Amino acid sequence: MAPMFAPLRERNYRLWATADLVSVSGTWMQVLALNWLILTATGSATAMGAVVMLQSLPVLLLGSWGGALADRLPARPLLITFQTLRALLALALVLPSLLPAGLTSGNWLIYGVALASGVIGAFEGPVLGRFGSALVPKDVLASALALGSVLSSAGRIGGMALGGVLIGITGPSALFLINAVSYLGVILALLAMRLGDMRTLASAPTGQGGVLAGFRYLLGQPVILIVLALSFVLGSLGRNYQVSMAAMVSGPLGGSSGSYGLLSTVFAVGAVAGGLLLAGSGRSTLRVLLGTGFLISALQFCSGLAPNILGFAALILPIAAGAVIFDTVVSTRVQLDTREEMRGRVLATVGIVSSLSGIVGAPAIGWLCDSMGPRGALLLAGAVTTAAAVAGGVALVRLKGRSLSLAFLLGRPAEQPA
Repeated sequence: MAPMFAPLRERNYRLWATADLVSVSGTWMQVLALNWLILTATGSATAMGAVVMLQSLPVLLLGSWGGALADRLPARPLLITFQTLRALLALALVLPSLLPAGLTSGNWLIYGVALASGVIGAFEGPVLGRFGSALVPKDVLASALALGSVLSSAGRIGGMALGGVLIGITGPSALFLINAVSYLGVILALLAMRLGDMRTLASAPTGQGGVLAGFRYLLGQPVILIVLALSFVLGSLGRNYQVSMAAMVSGPLGGSSGSYGLLSTVFAVGAVAGGLLLAGSGRSTLRVLLGTGFLISALQFCSGLAPNILGFAALILPIAAGAVIFDTVVSTRVQLDTREEMRGRVLATVGIVSSLSGIVGAPAIGWLCDSMGPRGALLLAGAVTTAAAVAGGVALVRLKGRSLSLAFLLGRPAEQPA
């Protein structure tokens, strides 16, 4: 079986992949409906930003404790609990359509659900990471993560497309209800899995399961620290294309809303293509990480020089594909290069870095677009991320006792340690 489909040999992974596709589709239907609801209720983009912040902030504050919990407790019961809570939150959003207007006035319910979702996510993310790695053998973990990325992208595209059709027909409440039902599918899949087919991951021993123990371990892993630093820089200045695409379309490229829709579609197609490419190769090495990071950074710089919409789209496609490959390799290396009993806490740090890069990067790119123009913002951000990719590559190969060269980047991958 080709590397891309090797994870599908595992019955538990097939159950999880199917349920995850349905759940991700429902989640993005709810995101669409929630954005529409808050905008129509307040007419304020700032209010929508507050909802996003309430969902992201708990990951920064509680993510480390979520990782410690993931390293100590069995994953499946926790995931069933989290999915049940998420289903109840989705059902709570249906309440305004069922109760008298006086009982649900204001936006307190929306903000409360957003905050509660963020708290759940802070604990759920590391648990999901450990659970996913237990579903497949270690030698196909890279393909499993890449295939999961493809399914997530497909679910996002499908959920947004279907939600866009349904919201005009049924209103947002039906989308919240569909999302609640989608979590039931995940719970049933978890209950149907064969525990005997799962890999048993080491749990943190007594006295070593705390947050500080995780930080001490991470500080002793220079390769992981460099990978996380690269992920932050490239994620903050090189991954917030929703901001820069809109600025380029409405500014120097002179496009329309249809042009922005075209670029968003191209970006989604690129994301799926990147996941398929990585899943097919099964190669999640540091060489791939460095090469992809440099390539997408250089292409970002070039995108600031794009003469028209089609030229910009031609660069967006490989950038999106490379971004998915880069992020998936980061997640894979973190799981393969850390001890199993520390994996939850390290994965929590990856989540914190990802959230922080979004919180810092989106306003930074927006400010650069306003002060330097969209082209100047892309050129500067591309130059910084390219320099960061080179510096990170030099640091990594020195740690490995090698020299940074084309032969190293194109060479055969070394064995991936556990």
